[in-house]
Amino acid sequence: MSPSKNTFPKLHNAAWPGLVGKGGDAEPPIGLDKMIEMTVNAEVDGVKFDGMDLFLSDPHISIDIDAGGVKKLAETFGSKGLAIGSLVAPVWGGTGGGSTMGGSEDRKKFLTQVRKACGIGSQLRELGARTYGVIRVDSACGVGDWDANPTENTKKIAETFREACVIAEDHGERLAAEGEVCWGGMHSWKEMIKLLELVDRPKTLGFQADMAHTLLYTLGVNAAEDAILPEGYDWKDKSKLDAALKTLTDALRPWTIDFHIAQNDATVFGSGSHDKTGRHCLPNDPNGKLDIVKHAGYWMRGANGEPSKAFQHVCWDGCMFPNATMMKQDTWNDILRVMSQVRDAHGWQG
Repeated sequence: MSPSKNTFPKLHNAAWPGLVGKGGDAEPPIGLDKMIEMTVNAEVDGVKFDGMDLFLSDPHISIDIDAGGVKKLAETFGSKGLAIGSLVAPVWGGTGGGSTMGGSEDRKKFLTQVRKACGIGSQLRELGARTYGVIRVDSACGVGDWDANPTENTKKIAETFREACVIAEDHGERLAAEGEVCWGGMHSWKEMIKLLELVDRPKTLGFQADMAHTLLYTLGVNAAEDAILPEGYDWKDKSKLDAALKTLTDALRPWTIDFHIAQNDATVFGSGSHDKTGRHCLPNDPNGKLDIVKHAGYWMRGANGEPSKAFQHVCWDGCMFPNATMMKQDTWNDILRVMSQVRDAHGWQG
């Protein structure tokens, strides 16, 4: 079989599964060099990964990396034939950041991390290593804390995000807010839309959809009142799932500027210090509830049925996979295979 006729969106692996849910009482982190190696070595029917999305956090990449370190990073990826795409800003309390709805000091710490991440992103653009992608953020607060005063807390998050937008614009960057059921004010699809509309900076702040996380939006995890699928839903009834995902994607697609292909078994899972959120499964997991290729199209095609071209690359997210799984080359080949199938079905020629 020849490589896909479609050249866009570009196919990226993510580095952060080597870090997220690792360390402490969990399994040790997997180094960036090893994640790069597994990515470079993946190949299916002549198709290879085009690049990687990165986590700006030790032990992979320090958020305080200097200009020389950024240049070396660009050279490393360039030598491997990999582009750099979206960057995750370490905005949480344990990584030097702070809650978007916290006090002035917390919010200052959050914005400082965004500023540093945007600075790194801007330098990588200038070096030619990064021609697309966003800076990924979230509210850096829990659902329980948010729920103590939803209206006021969402206003605070929006205010902080608006300040972050100014920072991003100063660096020529865009921000994508990740929809996960573990982030306060972003844990429900309706609350997510409310927040995006309140910030009202659509050219700068958009939505980052991850198929494993957004599936839980349809179930109303942490927001039962916003469930789309009925309680006790029978997963054998595929038509109801399709309809629920259509409702969800029709509402959030106009905001979506960053997209993660993934699989989910409709359960939540947490590892290490990471709160429980959508469980990422391997693409061929028999318990996976999504038809990956079909349902990716719900996000990637507009209301007119044509590719929206809202993002230039897509990323695979496999957070909290066991290290033994991530150290198998077949894992990355299987992931690349389904990503290539998604591009064949819903991509476009550059």
